[in-house]
Parts: sequence; structure tokens; C-alpha cells
Amino acid sequence: MRRITRIATVGIASAALALSATACGGKKSGDTSSSDSKEATTAIAYDIGGRGDQSFNDAAYAGLQKAEKDLQVKGKEAEPTEGESEADKVQRLTELARNGSNPVIGVGFSYAPAIKKVAPKFPNTTFGLIDDTSVTDKNIANLVFNEEQGSYLAGVAAAKASKTGTVGFIGGVEVPLIKKFEAGFVQGVKDTNPSAKVLTKYLSQPPDFSGFAKPDLGKAAAQGQLDAGADVIYAAAGLAGSGAIEAAANKGAWAIGVDSDQYNQAGLAKFKDKILTSVTKDVSDSVYNLIKSVKDGKPQTGEIRYGLDKDGVGLADSNPEYKKMTDLVAAVEKAKADIIAKKITVKTAP
Repeated sequence: MRRITRIATVGIASAALALSATACGGKKSGDTSSSDSKEATTAIAYDIGGRGDQSFNDAAYAGLQKAEKDLQVKGKEAEPTEGESEADKVQRLTELARNGSNPVIGVGFSYAPAIKKVAPKFPNTTFGLIDDTSVTDKNIANLVFNEEQGSYLAGVAAAKASKTGTVGFIGGVEVPLIKKFEAGFVQGVKDTNPSAKVLTKYLSQPPDFSGFAKPDLGKAAAQGQLDAGADVIYAAAGLAGSGAIEAAANKGAWAIGVDSDQYNQAGLAKFKDKILTSVTKDVSDSVYNLIKSVKDGKPQTGEIRYGLDKDGVGLADSNPEYKKMTDLVAAVEKAKADIIAKKITVKTAP
């Protein structure tokens, strides 16, 4: 596997987080595997924060790793650069497709405009677009999730775990996708405890997407919510969420992770005891399934949705302390069953 286009250095909240990002980041720019002489047969282009974010991008990488092992495909990875333009994304995807990669997967909605431009030029290449349905074509697979459903369960858990009755939500960037996380979380909290207070903070506004990449911003936002009485913090903020987890753990409060099961992320091991749970998105399987479909000669196309009913989203239970909270677990399981049975309709916007 080979990585191209190294991500620009981002601010790290602490030395511990800096080390964790390095530990999970894998190869450095220019590092190549022993099979680099072979043409890549699949490629992923990472979102802001890049591989090593302990969250969204790492989940996509896990899918690529599984495909390389199980399907014997050769993978290529491409990293973003801080503050890059749409032209940079277009060039990145064009290079991957021109070099024979198939499929080419854009990790995140920010790749939508670039895929819209590049996909028509390579009609025999399948393009995967995660978290976006605005761009469609016969060779585009839109891999999307019901994030609001998993976030609702997180809201139920937060309301049950909170002793102060105040919990916090931190969004990386205030865009419709992250508003889905907020909407589900707030609804889950309020349905469980109508008198609970939810503090909400977004780290940046478009076109500034640094809120997904800077742990120091997440840490400062979480600290502010903790000072205001929150004792459970849920951050949907990519790499920046690591800072929120650190702040919560240092204060003895609960953190709720996102996208990956962050309790099991090696880079966050120092704080894992205070990671109550994580809202998971099966990004890994979505990437793997798309790669397999292309290899099998039956490429996926159109909208492929992953919801609670198919475990496409969910709530992790890796922390032993979570399993001990029997009232909390029962409430989450009931909420899950009610959502699947359509007794509960989860909002997609606040």
C-alpha cells in the first residue's frame, strides 16, 4: 500500500495526542510497501484530518486493509493538504483514476464537487462518495448512513449516565451532515430526560473546515462545556474530537466517541476508561463492500444506505463500565428496537 500527498501538520492539543496520531498514522509520506511495483487496483482519498484521526478516516482505512487482505487487491492512499482548493481534490482524484485505480473512493462529503467533475471523464471507473448524495451518475456509489439514529442512542445513554442533567455536543463544522448528529443526540437526550440541558458548540463554519482537524479546538470547547456543568460530552468532530475526549477524561467526565469504536483506538488508550461508548458508522464495511463489488464485476452504484436496522450505525459497548449500567443499556436497547420498528422517527435537523 502506498500513500501520496502528505497532510499538512495540524495543531495537536497535547504531546500525548501528537504521539497517538503518529502511532496510528501508519506510513509516512513516501513510504512504500514491498508490492509498490504493482499497479494499485483500488484507492481512497482521505478527508480532512487524514489517516490517524482515530475516527472517520481510520474507519475507511480499516476497510481498505480488509480488502487488501481478503480480496488480494493493491491499495493506494491519498492524503489531503490543509486549506486545499477544489482544484487540488480534482487533481488528486484524476491522478488516482488515470493510474488505473478502480474504485476511487472519496472519504467525505467534501469530495462531492470534485467527483462531479472527474467521474464523467472516467466512465469505466467506479467512484465511491461517502456521506453525500448530491452528486449522482451511473459510475458513482453514494455510501451514506443514518447518523441521526446512532446519535439518538448516544443521547439516551448520555441522559442516563449524566448526574448533573447537563450534557454537551461538539460538532466539528456546522454543516448539514454534522447537524444530523446534533439533531439525533438532542432528541435522544430530551426523550429520555425532558429537563436535561444540552450545550452545543461548533468548532468552525464553512468554508473553514479546520474544526475537523484541530484537537486543541475540541479540547477548549469541551473544557468550556465541562466548566458549565456538563458531565457527558459527545463530539462529532473527526480528529478534533480527540481533544474533547482528553478534556472530558481529565475532568473525570464521560466522553462519547464517534464513527469508530474509540474505546479501542490505540492512540486514545490513555483516556479509554472515560470513553463511555461511541456512535459507530460502518464506514469500514461500506468501503470493503464497494471494493468487492468492483472486483466481482458488479460495481455498486447509486445510494447505498447503512442504517440502524442493518447495524450500519450503532452504539459500541466495549467499555466494561457501560455494560454495568443495566438501566442505561436497557433504555438504549428499547430505543434501538423502537427506531427499527418505526415507533420513533429521529429528526435529521435540529
